Amino acid sequence: MVFDFFKKKKEALAKEEFRIEDLVLSKLKKGFMVDYDMKTYSVAACNRYQWNEGGVTNEWELKAGGESWFLERSQEDGDVEWSFCRKTPISELEGDIAGEIVRNEDPPEKVVFQGKQFEFEEDDIGEFFRDGSTEGLSFVFWDYECEEQFLTIEQWGETKFDMQVGFKVEEFQFSNILPGE
Repeated sequence: MVFDFFKKKKEALAKEEFRIEDLVLSKLKKGFMVDYDMKTYSVAACNRYQWNEGGVTNEWELKAGGESWFLERSQEDGDVEWSFCRKTPISELEGDIAGEIVRNEDPPEKVVFQGKQFEFEEDDIGEFFRDGSTEGLSFVFWDYECEEQFLTIEQWGETKFDMQVGFKVEEFQFSNILPGE
């Protein structure tokens, strides 16, 4: 009957309801909107990294005006850290860093990006879970730092490399979190 349809629709909406307390950065969901640095971003994906040395990093892919950025939340020893980064081709580094990693099975201690020298900080092995998937993709990463910026090189398989460049942010810098449709 027609009334059964409306009753089922009402029950489905009740299950999806959220509380105002859920409108926080760490609980972003696909379709949510959030403001940062005078831009409004839409959450395109919610990803997760599981690290071999322990710990989890949550990552939200944010899109605004044709740009894609990644907001990451990691927690280590009770301390929460937030970062904001974008993907950049590894070819933008000075030298053939990808070739050096393939030949030596390790990256150099220092890399240069846009005239700035980044120094090696740490490495780890992890699994990447895209947008709620239960099947992870294994990869290796190397983190570098230069002043307030960081650079991460990721190796996916023998010869596929990604790179991210970003900086640390604070939760309070993000505002106007709104649920999606």
